Amino acid sequence: METVIITGANRGIGLTLATQFLAQGMQVIATCRDVDKATQLRALSSNANLSIFALEVTDEVSLQRFKNTLGNQPIDILINNAGIMGSEQQSSDDMDYDAWLNTFSVNTLAPLRLSNLLKGNLIASDNPRIISISSLMASLTGKGQGSYAYRSSKAALNKVMQVMALEYQADNITVCPVHPGWVRTDMGGSEADISVDESATGLVTLINALTLKQSGRFWQWDGQELNW
Repeated sequence: METVIITGANRGIGLTLATQFLAQGMQVIATCRDVDKATQLRALSSNANLSIFALEVTDEVSLQRFKNTLGNQPIDILINNAGIMGSEQQSSDDMDYDAWLNTFSVNTLAPLRLSNLLKGNLIASDNPRIISISSLMASLTGKGQGSYAYRSSKAALNKVMQVMALEYQADNITVCPVHPGWVRTDMGGSEADISVDESATGLVTLINALTLKQSGRFWQWDGQELNW
């Protein structure tokens, strides 16, 4: 039985990923900031393969507490899903710079910190994978305006994952950023292209199939490779 960790699993893509991995018989370790408020996630707790932990991905004490709880448990898949869009003030005329730094902390630094912290747990797996939820808005070949903080934090995340893939290759750890699509979630909005179920189904298929040969590349939820 494989074990998957999913951050930000209390709603949206994270919650649906947890549900689908549980349906496949995997052991799911789901984290969120406030377990008491995660009613949909806790509704799945009758499944013995689900464990739920409070985790603030930007807080060193919380991260270390989570690591101590896991101990040396092998982890097959780490999905860095927790992320934020950032402040509404993300235009050149109206910028919240402090909020921009916080967006970087959540979207870029937290996946790096958690991945590094759990490296030993991943090495203990026969097929370890680190997946970070990114965005097509991070693509340097794409065009778009506004959302400076979100775009730049995800672009930086992509580079972090690319570098990590090279460094972790010696330990046989597959590392990939993944675009989940424009999804109808609280962040994506009601006009988005695909449902959460469609995105999660594609992501699960992709994640299960990824090997070291695909490491260090930018993937879309449907298996299409994307330009950086």
